[in-house]
Amino acid sequence: MKKYKKSIHKILLLLISTCILACSSDKKTLNPLDNRELDLSITVPPGGNSWVINSTKQDAVLIHDSGIHNWTALDDIIRIYFHTKLTGELHLGLHMKSEKGPSTIKVTVGNTTKDVVIDNTTYKNVEIGMFDITKPGYNFIEIQGLQKTGEYIGDIDKILLGGPATASGISFVPSDFSLHFGRRGPSVHLTYKMPENKDITYFYNEITVPKGEDVVGSYFMANGFGEGYFGIQVNSDTERRILFSVWSPFVTDDPSTIPDDYKVILLGKGEGVTAGNFGGEGSGGQSYKVFDWKPENTYKFLLKGEPSINNSTDYTAYFYAPEESEWKLIASFRRPHTNTYLKRFHSFLENFSPHTGFISRKGKYTNQWVYDTQGEWYELTKAKFTADATARDKARLDYAGGVKESSFYLKNCGFFDDNTIINTEFSRTSNGIKPNIDFSSLPSLGSQ
Repeated sequence: MKKYKKSIHKILLLLISTCILACSSDKKTLNPLDNRELDLSITVPPGGNSWVINSTKQDAVLIHDSGIHNWTALDDIIRIYFHTKLTGELHLGLHMKSEKGPSTIKVTVGNTTKDVVIDNTTYKNVEIGMFDITKPGYNFIEIQGLQKTGEYIGDIDKILLGGPATASGISFVPSDFSLHFGRRGPSVHLTYKMPENKDITYFYNEITVPKGEDVVGSYFMANGFGEGYFGIQVNSDTERRILFSVWSPFVTDDPSTIPDDYKVILLGKGEGVTAGNFGGEGSGGQSYKVFDWKPENTYKFLLKGEPSINNSTDYTAYFYAPEESEWKLIASFRRPHTNTYLKRFHSFLENFSPHTGFISRKGKYTNQWVYDTQGEWYELTKAKFTADATARDKARLDYAGGVKESSFYLKNCGFFDDNTIINTEFSRTSNGIKPNIDFSSLPSLGSQ
């Protein structure tokens, strides 16, 4: 009988030991952190902070001001970006629903991925779990569908965050900021220091776009002045343009409302140039030429501006491509109610496509010179870095500018962390080489 009891005792001990070992191999069973309530006190609007990173076409279909909708394809990869000052534990939830029945999604933050089944067909908070933020700065949540029951994987109208990593606050595009401009990203500028008490008739600049930085939606603006701008764009995967515009002195976003005596007049344009009006961000005269400019090539820009008849000023833009080895006329406009030489010289880099705001781009701005009425060239070697309201209001923090040797540069978008303090002043190395331009040989308004 004693031997029988001892045998039973040994069997019980063995079963208990086996159970303990089995339980210890299941971290979810023994880890008390898994039972903690998630802190989901911060709401991030997906409309202004999300992109379909593997398809700009799908991005236009899925991402809306109200959230992520029309999500049908399992190969769509959605990223939501946010910026933290701290590392540590991040709590994550999604306010979402599936269409008809269960959908399974994959959610990744850093090196951790969780598969989550969504079976609620009305909106509710879905707790995703805890993740480790290993670096301060920009991080992202990546979401992809794995399985779906109906046509749609699901709808997401809120990203819910919290936890120790957010204790010092986080940055993202808030719901009371323009989600359109938030997705476009910050615009960045260089304002050049000018020689004093000079009447400037010409402004010369050069731009080189490094390989891989020519992202769709980019406008590398070389010659900005008080009444307009002149530069190169990436308009689509198949089209690039040279763009030159002059604002009307009549302030409106609708060009059809401009009185006749305030309209910008086209004086002439080059071969292959389209000219007309523009609106939406002020209004005026606009010209562009479709031109397949290349990264790594250096393009030259020359702007002329001088007072004309009847209290007006004429502005003329010329473009030099190394592929063609000669100056080409873009267009010449007359701006009424204006009597001035060229002033307020600047350059900028902007992204006009909200679908590519998650991709960084950079331009080099080199060899700035101005020419005055006395026939003297002056080199511009100093510039102040500034940025638009998207940066100043801290909706986006991925903006930078500066100097490298003899070139200024501007960089934006892409959620990089090393930004530049706004209003920082920079000086580039002087090269002392004046532009070699015979003004008399430039194309006349009637020659092209």
